[in-house]
Amino acid sequence: MRIIAELPHPDCKISIFAMNQKFIVKFEQGSLEQSYKLAETDVVGGVNGVFELLDETFIQSVVAHFTEMRKSFFEAYTRYES
Repeated sequence: MRIIAELPHPDCKISIFAMNQKFIVKFEQGSLEQSYKLAETDVVGGVNGVFELLDETFIQSVVAHFTEMRKSFFEAYTRYES
């Protein structure tokens, strides 16, 4: 797996990897991460097509998922400590 691009964003780190004819888009926020895999054949224009796919609406949805992930983990950890 090799990193082929990074997309700067104030709310999370966005990295794009290439591996086995797939693009892997990884979003990181603190200790949490989300990954999305796309077949290279499903994206027109290679990595530039991936940049087009990652519009602000999608990124804000990812950030909202991070909020839910953090909440779920905190609730589970609270039950664990009890």
